[in-house]
Amino acid sequence: MLAVTKNHSKKILQAAAKLGIQYFGENKVQEAETKAPHLPKKTELHLIGHLQGNKIKKAIKIFDVIQTVDSLLLAEKINKHAIKIKKTQRIYCQINIGKDPNKTGFMIEDIKNNIKKIITLSNLSIEGIMTILPIGLGNRKTKQLYKETKFFRDEISKTYNIDLELSMGMSNDYKIAIKSGATFVRIGTGLFGKRK
Repeated sequence: MLAVTKNHSKKILQAAAKLGIQYFGENKVQEAETKAPHLPKKTELHLIGHLQGNKIKKAIKIFDVIQTVDSLLLAEKINKHAIKIKKTQRIYCQINIGKDPNKTGFMIEDIKNNIKKIITLSNLSIEGIMTILPIGLGNRKTKQLYKETKFFRDEISKTYNIDLELSMGMSNDYKIAIKSGATFVRIGTGLFGKRK
């Protein structure tokens, strides 16, 4: 479980860590920068919001994992900066499984060739596939898209012989995501209540 602490205080984050939560997710680099120093050493911080090119330098210093690598160009830029600080940056590739014009991410038809190239980048370690579904889908469509994402993850894992995580599902649909094969669910409201 990835505890999404966007717009919540560092005190809430610390309390959650004391209760045994190990994985935390933040949407914005700037907000994460203020919270990261207050996380215990055994926890991980994941970026789950869109990463702009001008925030890459900060992001790779702050985040253990960047879940939202949504283009080959972004992957190459992250790799370039990771080389400079001698870090192997852990990443997930985000796919736009619902073909939502309001969401970023690789389209299924494009990602296979791009992953082939991303795997060759020296200072990136691809560890998972991530998706965010369009808003307002019914349970049936949600399940269908999550199953498609899992099928794709399995195919990539087999092709390149890598054991990839699968990050999908939030507070409103995490049960469907888990039944569909998610290994990470991103829970904010379900843990901490509605944001101010």
